Amino acid sequence: MGWLDTLQQAIYAVMTPVSDFIWSYILFYLLFGAGIAFTVLTRFMQFRLFAHMARITFDMRSSEKGVSSFQALSTSLAARVGTGNLAGVALALWVGGPGAVFWMWMTALVGLATTFIECTLGQVYKIHYADGVYRGGPAYYIERALGQRWMSILFAIFLIIAYGFAFSGAQANTIAKGMEGAFDVPTWATGIALVVLAGIVVYGGLRSIARVAEKIVPLMAIGYFLVAIYVLIANYSEVPGMLWLIVQSAFGFGPAVGGAVGYTIKVAMENGVKRGLFSNEAGMGSTPNAAATADVNHPAAQGLVQSFGVVIDTLIICSCTAVVILLSGVYDQMLAGNGGDDSMQGIKLTQDAMADHLGAFGVGFIAIAILFFAYTSILANFAYSEINLEYLAGKHAKKAVAVLRPAVLAMVMIGSVATLGFVWDFADLAMGLMATTNLIAILCLTPIALRVLADYERQRRQGIAEPVFDRKVLKNPDQVEPGIWDGTSTDD
Repeated sequence: MGWLDTLQQAIYAVMTPVSDFIWSYILFYLLFGAGIAFTVLTRFMQFRLFAHMARITFDMRSSEKGVSSFQALSTSLAARVGTGNLAGVALALWVGGPGAVFWMWMTALVGLATTFIECTLGQVYKIHYADGVYRGGPAYYIERALGQRWMSILFAIFLIIAYGFAFSGAQANTIAKGMEGAFDVPTWATGIALVVLAGIVVYGGLRSIARVAEKIVPLMAIGYFLVAIYVLIANYSEVPGMLWLIVQSAFGFGPAVGGAVGYTIKVAMENGVKRGLFSNEAGMGSTPNAAATADVNHPAAQGLVQSFGVVIDTLIICSCTAVVILLSGVYDQMLAGNGGDDSMQGIKLTQDAMADHLGAFGVGFIAIAILFFAYTSILANFAYSEINLEYLAGKHAKKAVAVLRPAVLAMVMIGSVATLGFVWDFADLAMGLMATTNLIAILCLTPIALRVLADYERQRRQGIAEPVFDRKVLKNPDQVEPGIWDGTSTDD
């Protein structure tokens, strides 16, 4: 159908330069710059409060009223820890060299502050919902605190397009290809299995998604981490050289690599920063949707917990992938200039590196890791979409969600058997616009988050083990939902 091809080409002609401009010249600098600003304004909270942050993250208390703090973290990690942690890091190493890992770490450190700001705001401006689970996120705090409903509507639409449909289809496609390559499972069979497994959970609502994420996410993260530790121990003599290579390459020094675009500071920095930002989603506006569902005593507490999620996602899991690749014979082939074809990029590089360390077990392990990583991402992506569709639909939320569920599951099936390049490219544009909208909002609302952090730290200095938030601390307490932050503990 020639007219469809013509239409697609016309859309690409407009969409591609706009998307490239947003990601290359706006978001790259805005995300990293905002992270540095938040780090300074919070007085380097990621360093001052790191031990406290780690301690409260693993407080496993359940919530009888709704979603616990750890369940909310698990939901956000389900979305963040996806195939990008395996394929994306490999691609960053391919293009930017080992130095990209160093800049990925630096991005994660400033991303801790950005995540704290946006997730704290998500908690402050959350609302009650009929099913007992709170709702919140950028769409809510943009309208309530900034009074700009049109921005909230745009954000919600962009998120639903990117997370609800495109990314869910993309994750399903990755699972299907991985299962086909490792175990010869037909893509259509994987698609049907995913639709059934995802459908069972998403039809159970947000609480069901949180419970499943709470069980699967820690197991998959620990399993992947243990394999990386084994690789480190097995190659312990090479670890100092690997670390030195990472630091050298970050500042423009190091050997040339076949297939890489040279070890310049610019290339290493750009790819490391982009990989870190795309992986931990700091400032993107997705994580606050999960953070807002948590039933906690103080918004800053959940902000700190979600910040620790950046440590888990980027500093631990992404680093595991980098270690596996850099210590493999596959990477040595790249250094020798024998791996300079496109087949070495992305997930193929990670698979080959794992196979080099673990043989046939490594191939199967990566396929299973992809399955769990991408499956939980599909669940979390749906949760984010449901929250934002409910915001848009208002009184008609139940009917809207009833339509969303089969639509997303249909996209999972389609994504399993087809490569929808146009849809993914459009999702990149939608995500870029979504992130830009959120960053403008949180930069404007930073004083509120800082006031909340100051209140939390003041109570801790007074010896209060679990600070309790009262909305009267804010300059405009009437913007906050009545009955949520009235100075009483969730245990009362």
